[in-house]
Amino acid sequence: MTGNSSRATIAFFGHNANEPAVRRRAQFFQTAGATVIGIMPHRGEPKPAPFDVISLGETRDNSYLARLGTVVKSLTMRPCTIPQLHDIDVLYARNLDMLICAHAFRLRHRLRVPIVYECLDIHALLIGSGRAASALRRLEGALLRKSDTLVYSSERFVDQYFDIHHPGTYQKILVENRINPADVPPRPTAISTNPDTALKIGWIGNLRCCKSLELLKQIGRDFAPNVEIHIHGYPAQNVFPDFGGDIKDAPGVTYHGPYNGAQDLAAIYSSIDVVWATDWYEAGHNSVWQIPNRLYEGGYFGVPAITLNGTETGRIVQSWGAGWQFDAPAQETVPALIQTLVNDRAQIAAKANALLSLPMATFVETPEDTRSFIAKIIASAS
Repeated sequence: MTGNSSRATIAFFGHNANEPAVRRRAQFFQTAGATVIGIMPHRGEPKPAPFDVISLGETRDNSYLARLGTVVKSLTMRPCTIPQLHDIDVLYARNLDMLICAHAFRLRHRLRVPIVYECLDIHALLIGSGRAASALRRLEGALLRKSDTLVYSSERFVDQYFDIHHPGTYQKILVENRINPADVPPRPTAISTNPDTALKIGWIGNLRCCKSLELLKQIGRDFAPNVEIHIHGYPAQNVFPDFGGDIKDAPGVTYHGPYNGAQDLAAIYSSIDVVWATDWYEAGHNSVWQIPNRLYEGGYFGVPAITLNGTETGRIVQSWGAGWQFDAPAQETVPALIQTLVNDRAQIAAKANALLSLPMATFVETPEDTRSFIAKIIASAS
């Protein structure tokens, strides 16, 4: 164990070495002074990473058989393939399949270091009363009891899931999906709107909600040319096999393609007036409980959000006083909301400047924050 927790060596088990959120967490650790060893599979062609990566092979979305192979590789990795093996201070696992890998790895190499389970969403396979869901929850509970810390990004994950299914089995740390201030330019100081230009709505990040796409297409069609829909990010292949075709003839809708992580965020958010922060992909559970990255990104750049009432995202937006919540049925209430924004652009500027008045710490995770987080992780095993 290193004497200085900020200089810790962290073996990071992420579900996809190419995934921007995985890389962002690794970079948080590095910025705080830690050494990161990525022990991860990848989806698609492997991309150069800003940290050392030991590959667990290739997997695909919803290919659960292939994920079993990553567990086998965790058990069979030879010590000589991991030069920093005996320097490792923490095993950090994102999602349940990687938690299995981390425990297999610790068992195989007889390491006496803490294991951290980071949960940024609750997979649909874990929800419900069926045999498969029950079996997976039993496995998760058994691994939680042998882990040292649960890291979660939304209070509702604890209230609505972990405290119900795994009460009393874990220590917990809240780590929100905030952004790295080193990756972005200074915040704007003030924002104004031009009522003579189209209202620009942005849908940004992981794109996996068919209902959102259809609703945004409806808005683009019904309000053109007074409203424009700008989409940036990564369509889920299992949801949108032909995303380009889905929006090809949609009036007022433009897909700008994937973006280059945090480096492009300033340009993206400065080009829109409001951000779409609603998701029905896993309605009734994960979509209600999670807080998406785009909420913190938009908040940093002073872009207010449109969210669904009753969700954790809606609660956060309401607590910030810097966005709008709509009720069901969305096909009626959202167009009505958009019409009020088109008619009164001043309210957008008011909410944008309310966001800019909030403390930086609301939206960013500083290296000091991360160092404190690492220290808590290490202390959890003491």
